[in-house]
Amino acid sequence: MFEQLNINPQIEEILEKSMKTRTSKEEALKLMETTGKELQALIIAADTRREELVGDTVTYIKNWNINFTNICTGTCGFCAFKKNSGEKDAYFLSMDEVVQRAKNAWDQGAVEVCIQGGLHRDIDAYFYQEMLQKIREELPEIYIHAFSPMEVYHGAKNAGISIEEELKMLKEAGLDSIPGNAAEILNDDVRKVLCPSKMSTAEWIDIVETAHKTGIPTTCTMMYGHVEELKHRVEHLDILRSIQERTGGFTEFVPLTFMHTLTPIYRRGISSPGSTGIEDLKVYAVSRLMFGDLLENIQVSWVKLGFKFAQYCLMAGANDMGGTLGEENISKSAGAKYGVYTAPEKFQRIIRNLGRTPAERDTLYRNVRILTYN
Repeated sequence: MFEQLNINPQIEEILEKSMKTRTSKEEALKLMETTGKELQALIIAADTRREELVGDTVTYIKNWNINFTNICTGTCGFCAFKKNSGEKDAYFLSMDEVVQRAKNAWDQGAVEVCIQGGLHRDIDAYFYQEMLQKIREELPEIYIHAFSPMEVYHGAKNAGISIEEELKMLKEAGLDSIPGNAAEILNDDVRKVLCPSKMSTAEWIDIVETAHKTGIPTTCTMMYGHVEELKHRVEHLDILRSIQERTGGFTEFVPLTFMHTLTPIYRRGISSPGSTGIEDLKVYAVSRLMFGDLLENIQVSWVKLGFKFAQYCLMAGANDMGGTLGEENISKSAGAKYGVYTAPEKFQRIIRNLGRTPAERDTLYRNVRILTYN
């Protein structure tokens, strides 16, 4: 397939092999270092693999973000969203306000609400339980995608209960799935610099695997372009792949390029100024070849990439555009230029312009509705 491209024989061999089996860690690292024709061949390989696995449909979901508080006790160097209690612009929505925002989202056609907030010292697992119950009472049919693994960790610790007890309780209260954030880079040396007060790699793995075993699916993410090396990106992807082999509980992988502009770690001169566009393409392409048929859905983050580059990343192995969103505050506070609600028609235009077919989906990539021209 690649012999006429006149590329490095070793890269050609890796890419030919990737058409039949998942790319190894060692092979993935070599692909992360490609440039020129080898990089172009990598993108072709990833796009070909994407077409084989999921076809030419590009999906998205009508959803709404609710960030219920920005008051947080965390010390993450990459975060510009956090505020201290009493600080200017700090906020904490009441339960009734959260429910009302969820109702507004439902009335506007959203099928999912994604709920996350800061690690407030007064929040625990029972707070999350009450929020879920109140939303579920008002909106029995809406899908609730809420509380990152770090929030789950924080809630269990403050309530004095185990992770398993909390997750069972939240599932019973109406939690459908969990966003796989707080992973950042799953390497403890990197985490000591990036997010020293956050859970360890082993604790993150334990929480998502416990969620999967409890019947709660999650997404998975990787935030890259700050203090990590290429080898850490590959190790991270391999950890996610190993979890998926054990549990099958991930619904999608979402690469998150680091938004650096207003973050403490960048302002102190510790981090790089985010990834380049070429690095972004490599992450999408390599992740497609590493996951293979194990995790079919790879999502572009238009909030972080912008619509034009997100469209191009759909040619490097990705097949999903994420959600229409609303009130996305976390990336925006770090300097992202996107993140406010986007109409489905904009997604449809971008997807059709690419020569692919737009389709609306639910959180679990079921009930996919292909959108054809009228």
